[in-house]
Amino acid sequence: MFDVIVIGGGPSGLMASASAGIHGAKVLLLDKGNKLGRKLAISGGGRCNVTNNKSLDELIKFIPGNGRFLHSVFATFNNQDIIRFFEDLGIALKEEDNGRMFPVSNSAKDVVQALLQKVRSVHVEMKTNTAVKRLIYENGQVVGVEGMDGEVWKTKNVIIATGGKSVPHTGSTGDGYAWAEAAGHTITELFPTEVPITSDEPLIRTKTLQGLSLRDVTLSVLNPKGKPVISHRGDMIFTHFGFSGPIALRCSQFVLKQQKKTGEKCIPMLIDLFPDQSLSSIEQDLQHKRKAHPKKHTVNLMKGWIPERLIPVLCQKAEIEEDQLSAHFSNEQIQKLAKLVKHFPLSANGTLPLEKAFVTGGGVHVKEVNPKTMGSKLMKGLYFCGEVLDIHGYTGGYNITAALCTGYVAGKNAAEKNEEYTSIQI
Repeated sequence: MFDVIVIGGGPSGLMASASAGIHGAKVLLLDKGNKLGRKLAISGGGRCNVTNNKSLDELIKFIPGNGRFLHSVFATFNNQDIIRFFEDLGIALKEEDNGRMFPVSNSAKDVVQALLQKVRSVHVEMKTNTAVKRLIYENGQVVGVEGMDGEVWKTKNVIIATGGKSVPHTGSTGDGYAWAEAAGHTITELFPTEVPITSDEPLIRTKTLQGLSLRDVTLSVLNPKGKPVISHRGDMIFTHFGFSGPIALRCSQFVLKQQKKTGEKCIPMLIDLFPDQSLSSIEQDLQHKRKAHPKKHTVNLMKGWIPERLIPVLCQKAEIEEDQLSAHFSNEQIQKLAKLVKHFPLSANGTLPLEKAFVTGGGVHVKEVNPKTMGSKLMKGLYFCGEVLDIHGYTGGYNITAALCTGYVAGKNAAEKNEEYTSIQI
């Protein structure tokens, strides 16, 4: 008989196991893979972005998928607690751009090993290569877990930490959804988030801009009236199928939401190549360049100002010859060119599939989960943490923060709930 059984050895499951052990529970951790912490080991490009150092309000803002649910979680365990937790384990952390926190060693393996060592130190029993068939429920209460081989482990508290369906090679194949549904839970529609965007417009089909990176630009997803639904500033890259890079990933879920909302396959987007400049100041810059260099051809005039591979595309859209002398530019051409630089049009027709996403959107409905305990409102002794929940954030340490914090809270409350059962029995 175990006090708490945790299913899933990813970030949230390992933290849940450690937390339950810290709070005095006899814990069993089950994972179907041959290695614990696989998703953690590849996070942050193998460097492991363990959390983000932003304020709690900012953290929630960067978790657009039900981030507000985490207010109560963060009251118990938040990003500052994550930083202290790992530093207490001997993992020195450093802050990089936009608040991202990494180990000084730049090694995700160090983070995984430290977390595993903590789990061992609180005497958690760990079983790998152990797939779960079902959770056993009786009279509205968890009573055990059955493995695929028929073995049954008795317990009154189970934490589902099986992840979503993104990055399936790490073991995230959506196993936990069926066990949640068997307990009466609603699984909201699953969709890819933090995933590259696809497009079938001509400049993508012809691979004209494939491999071109744009730095510090703003990418927007538009509604049918041409107004931005969302805008993100940063870097992006053109690919053979569409657009990728940090800001494209952040915009991806909004492309899918617009498709669903409008029923349209093609969703308009815009790039602002100079976010800090107004349209009129760009026009003035072009007028100044024209007057200062009247004998320069269009291509040479724009070199060093616009990415070189983008110049022919802009010229074509603005109906300017590439070898036209700048002295011959009309005011109308300059206005067209300035508008394109400020509002370069794109279109999206979707995203890559869920299996290619960094994060899963959708999952166990958060209205059916107690935000203070991570316990099920429908089944006594059942808890959830991590990506199996309908909580999703942008890349940059936000999803792992949600996973580690919900894991800690689930582990703590599952352990303390067991103490309640014990005291009742006495």
